[in-house]
Amino acid sequence: MANNIPEVRFEEFSGEWEKREIGDLANRYDNLRVPITAASRVSGKTPYYGANGIQGYVEGYTHNGEYILIAEDGASDLKNYPIQYVSGEIWVNNHAHVLQGKQGISDNKFLMNAIRNTNIEPFLVGGGRAKLNAAVMMKINLSFPLIEEQSKIGDFFKQLDDTIALQQQELDTLKQTKQGFLQKMFPKEGKTVPEVRFEGFSGEWKERKLGEVIEGMYNGQTPSRDKKVNWNGDINWLTSGELTRGIVTETIEKITSEGQKNALLKFVSSGTFVMAITGLEAAGTRGNCAKLSIDTTMNQSCMAIYPDKTLLDSNFLFQWYRKFGEEYGLKYTQGTKQQSYNAEIIKILPITLPKIEEQKKISIFLDELDDTIALHQRELEVLKETKQAFLQKMFV
Repeated sequence: MANNIPEVRFEEFSGEWEKREIGDLANRYDNLRVPITAASRVSGKTPYYGANGIQGYVEGYTHNGEYILIAEDGASDLKNYPIQYVSGEIWVNNHAHVLQGKQGISDNKFLMNAIRNTNIEPFLVGGGRAKLNAAVMMKINLSFPLIEEQSKIGDFFKQLDDTIALQQQELDTLKQTKQGFLQKMFPKEGKTVPEVRFEGFSGEWKERKLGEVIEGMYNGQTPSRDKKVNWNGDINWLTSGELTRGIVTETIEKITSEGQKNALLKFVSSGTFVMAITGLEAAGTRGNCAKLSIDTTMNQSCMAIYPDKTLLDSNFLFQWYRKFGEEYGLKYTQGTKQQSYNAEIIKILPITLPKIEEQKKISIFLDELDDTIALHQRELEVLKETKQAFLQKMFV
């Protein structure tokens, strides 16, 4: 980007970009901010914005137009400091600055992306609640081309943002669909028959204790960290922090064959269901589990479950536990500071089961839905990475 020229550019444009302060390019309308207490909000159709994006939908609006909103304080993620382009009827609370590009000088969509591509953190003040002072913000220097080039770049990124938003919407819909199937394909509490069932299956499901339908369990160990010979080898070693209700395709750390021998670790094979058994006190961690797609060793906070294959399908167990694991974590774990399972507790966990053939049919269906969700998630990540690459190359 020598001579203040971007690396990637539309072919009809040339010449250097100019450095200008935000105050030269945009007007600030903090007088349009309206603090609304939770008690006084009335539900409606108008999006209500704050420091971290939409806070909800309320009745009425303060203004209608095209603006850029920038978090003033309380932003929870400095890496992705909240900056967004909005258009239409909106409310804005007192935690977001309101900017609008000066007519004929700066394009709002370009300006938003130019600010987003700027490291905001050096301009923040304060401790726990980082604050972007209005006067400081307006003096931040940005590089700008002529308005025609700005508009073309702004429209390009708007199309990219719309594509990302659509992909996100499709992903959210798929996840909601999956949740709907989970609610209907497993019996509700106190029931023995699900609401939705594959053709050809009938009869009541039976409630069993997990210990009655498994052949065994295994949890691992941590090789000594003091011995370098144990670490940085080529053997997978799994920790409970990597159990995020999905498929394990790799492990963060690797151990050596010496580490495996020294800790007496067994391999747990691909396809096995693994659940986290310690560190389950926090909401969101109580149902942590995974299905392995690799062979791996693991630490003492992971428990591999080996079903009796005539009674319990491992994939069905994975889907069941993803639905009920949070509830189990609240009801069955023990401990004061750190909530944990042990082998005896795991044996008494209730599970309601159809016959093995129906289990397999259900798990195949849900696994295929998971694969579709994962594909959409990867596509969304690729789009976001593509946008980030363009931001790096199309701005100075």
